[in-house]
Amino acid sequence: MTSLRHPYLDHPATIPFAHRGGAADGIENTTAAFRRAADAGYRYFETDVHTTSDGRLVAFHDTTLDRVTDARGRIADLPWSEVRKARVAGREPLPLFEELLEEFPDARWNVDIKAEPALAPLIDLIRRTDAWDRVCVGSFSETRVARAQRLAGPRLATSYGVRGVLGLRLRSYGIPAALRAGAVCAQVPESQNGVRVVDRRFVREAHARGLQVHVWTVNEPERMAALLDLGVDGIMTDHIETLRTVLSERGAWA
Repeated sequence: MTSLRHPYLDHPATIPFAHRGGAADGIENTTAAFRRAADAGYRYFETDVHTTSDGRLVAFHDTTLDRVTDARGRIADLPWSEVRKARVAGREPLPLFEELLEEFPDARWNVDIKAEPALAPLIDLIRRTDAWDRVCVGSFSETRVARAQRLAGPRLATSYGVRGVLGLRLRSYGIPAALRAGAVCAQVPESQNGVRVVDRRFVREAHARGLQVHVWTVNEPERMAALLDLGVDGIMTDHIETLRTVLSERGAWA
């Protein structure tokens, strides 16, 4: 484990993240999913944000409502008055991210900015609610995360985007690569397009730079155990009971 680089990371053991609240049963990114994870002892949640056509910040993964709700259409093209009628798995409403911050005051949130229009409203919300220690902002786009960091300043916790992760991977092999200053963690898949991302060399390089390594999305106990053996600092999972069991068996469930 690395030394503490930001209050967001203040956790006494490996951080268990409930990915979309624990997406295994299909009610992902809903208040019900996050409440279930909280009841199971989770303190760290992963979610995603989009903005509606009238600028409301919705916790939702996809660009459209089509895959997981009983409604259709692009969130960016619809007002909140329409989006709020959609039901995940036919029964659970979509929450605004501000509502989740209020509903779970002790939770910490890893937030993936899925589209550029969501960036400024998210930073405004974090500033208005003084949630600096409760939110880590990430995105596949390194440019988007860097812009968030510029807008918010050093109080905002951020992870690397794809370009930052690539730079860290190259550095782990001794190859010079630019890295954005100010990130507190690298949030990565185990592998990408058949290429291994997380190995002992990668974890060692991240830790040497004061960065934590959080791995997504890991659902099998054998994979969880192997990553813990490598010394990763956090695991994101859809199967929250499985991860809790694995960590508990190692005495690492805090």
